Amino acid sequence: MTDLIRQGALFLMSEKCYDNYFLEHNFLDVPCFKALLSKGLGLAIIAGSVLVKVPQVLKILNSKSGEGINIVGVVLDLLAISFHLSYNFMHGYPFSAWGDSTFLAIQTVTIAVLVLFFNGRKAQSGLFLVGYVVLMYVLNSGLTPMSVLFTIQSCNIPILLVGKLSQAYTNYQAGSTGQLSAATVIMMFAGSVARIFTSIQETGDFMIILTFIASTFANSVILGQLIYYWDKPAGVKVKASKAKKPKTKKDD
Repeated sequence: MTDLIRQGALFLMSEKCYDNYFLEHNFLDVPCFKALLSKGLGLAIIAGSVLVKVPQVLKILNSKSGEGINIVGVVLDLLAISFHLSYNFMHGYPFSAWGDSTFLAIQTVTIAVLVLFFNGRKAQSGLFLVGYVVLMYVLNSGLTPMSVLFTIQSCNIPILLVGKLSQAYTNYQAGSTGQLSAATVIMMFAGSVARIFTSIQETGDFMIILTFIASTFANSVILGQLIYYWDKPAGVKVKASKAKKPKTKKDD
């Protein structure tokens, strides 16, 4: 029983921290507390990521529509998640530092396929899925050099910002957040904030930390729009702009 507890504890902390807590009863060790908190947060984020975009998927399926969802933004978001996953996986970083990317990638590619499918591009949705599987094999099988993965990871920040902010622009144009799920937006924002801390603790990789800072900013913009447009029906801004359109001779 003692060995089982020890093995479970060592899954969350180092040997040194285990000795501090369980043998020396030193519960005020700050570095160990930070490491344990980071590991716990990382595992919590991974657990949450299993369902984080499921509300978005269900919303699309129930409405049979991808209205208000910018497919370019979704694809760019998918690329950013996938590049981040591959960079971390090939670097050998702890699963708790990037495991959520695995589930986010699966759910995001599902959203992309559904949006294409319900927009009438059924053949393209199938080809997109096949192309994505091939891309992930190339990135994670050792075929892609680490130098290339580092370059791709450095490109993640502009890809992520363009992807998220293009969705924000779509929301602005429509005067609504359309089929965006509030639960998904909130969880994505909270997860990106927490990932800044866990990345500092578990990887110390400046590029990854900077990526999550950019992600937090972009997610905060969409979260702000969600709050601002909460009680506003879809299409209000579009209808208002049409109402203001000046009459032409044909209208007379």
